[in-house]
Amino acid sequence: MSNLLSSSFYAEVGGRPTFEKLCVEFYKGVADDPVLKPMYPEEDLGPAAERLTMFLEQYWGGPSTYSEQRGHPRLRMRHMPFKVNPDARDRWLLHMRAAVDTLGLSPLHEATLWDYLERAAQAMVNTFDE
Repeated sequence: MSNLLSSSFYAEVGGRPTFEKLCVEFYKGVADDPVLKPMYPEEDLGPAAERLTMFLEQYWGGPSTYSEQRGHPRLRMRHMPFKVNPDARDRWLLHMRAAVDTLGLSPLHEATLWDYLERAAQAMVNTFDE
């Protein structure tokens, strides 16, 4: 029983390869999205995918590389320069949903991850302007 209790969500879902796949699949959708793609100044979305991978790894109990390299996440502050309206949120969730669906997670793990992603996306909304 103690082994079960010491396991992290990160380890239970397969560790780094799972989060890498999630982020690679997510950014495939972002690359062709006319609303989201302009929010990424780099032409190559690879660095953004790596940052999101590190953030999610840390959040779910994996290595703390994100904080070591970038400091406190401060998600709302980092997203303030961008117009994150309900349309942008919904597009983000659309691409993230497609990415989550590629992972083949157990129903409990998928629901746990999706609940977090929905709440995080809602928290980033900073305007209702079109």
